[in-house]
Amino acid sequence: MYVEDLAVKGLARTRLAKSVHDAGWAQFVAMLQYKAARYGRTLIKIGRFEPTSQVCSACGVLDGPKPLHVRSWTCRHCGTVHDRDLNAAKNILAAGRAERLNACGAGVRPGLAPAAGGEAGTHRGVA
Repeated sequence: MYVEDLAVKGLARTRLAKSVHDAGWAQFVAMLQYKAARYGRTLIKIGRFEPTSQVCSACGVLDGPKPLHVRSWTCRHCGTVHDRDLNAAKNILAAGRAERLNACGAGVRPGLAPAAGGEAGTHRGVA
């Protein structure tokens, strides 16, 4: 499960304040965390500074910031038309999957190797 770690305090200072507080985003994420833990699932938060609504989910090009009233936009690179929220959701999913691969150690850490002959065991004669 993947969610974006929104800056709730920052959003509370905008005209979206009522919507953010009505939704209780921080409380919602807290509930998701304990329920995920209860059922053996993983909840991954995507950083609040990820440009999820600015990156084209089709080609990956960063198109730049847009005012909140812009609800749909067309990628200048590939021409894909995006709904702002659906595009952000696709980017959150992709970022969460990438984070999960790294968190699971897929190709990130080298495998275990046996200790060299002189390393294993205790030192004899040392008090």
